[in-house]
Amino acid sequence: MSSNVGLSTPRGSGTSGYVQRNLSSLRPRDTFAPYPTSELKHRQRQPNAEILEHDRLRQIEVQVFDLRDKLEDEGVDEDEIEEQTEALRRKLLDDADADEAGGEGGGGDRGKRGLKVHQVHELAKAKIEESERLRKALGIRDDYEEGSYWKRGEERLRDGLAAEAKKDDGGARKERY
Repeated sequence: MSSNVGLSTPRGSGTSGYVQRNLSSLRPRDTFAPYPTSELKHRQRQPNAEILEHDRLRQIEVQVFDLRDKLEDEGVDEDEIEEQTEALRRKLLDDADADEAGGEGGGGDRGKRGLKVHQVHELAKAKIEESERLRKALGIRDDYEEGSYWKRGEERLRDGLAAEAKKDDGGARKERY
């Protein structure tokens, strides 16, 4: 046997001498919180502006390439193809810039319905815009923090109990002297 655990010899004990751990014994749990409460607040995923811009420009180039392909199939002269594709590119860029400058309600906003699952940054942008519209519609302040109503109630209750305890302590002191 090692470390003075168990029987010195199993002879005559009617056992094999095998020592097992007591699994029914409960050890005291740690007193600290298993997770920090400050990190429990929901944080909205912020979209990457560079990726959004890249996707916007990519969509424009896809439309320009479709026009170029169509014109090449029709047998149009190369100079004419360049002029038409440049004109379409400028028009689409101007329209996209106008939609971007228009902000909300510009008409170019598809919302979340027209987006695919893999368009994570577009979905995040649409969700932020939706949350902002909802916040404005419900009249919620920008600096509102979730659960602040209950925290204020707890503080008022705590202050009331402290004032009551202070009042009771003051009366008890007068009686003693």
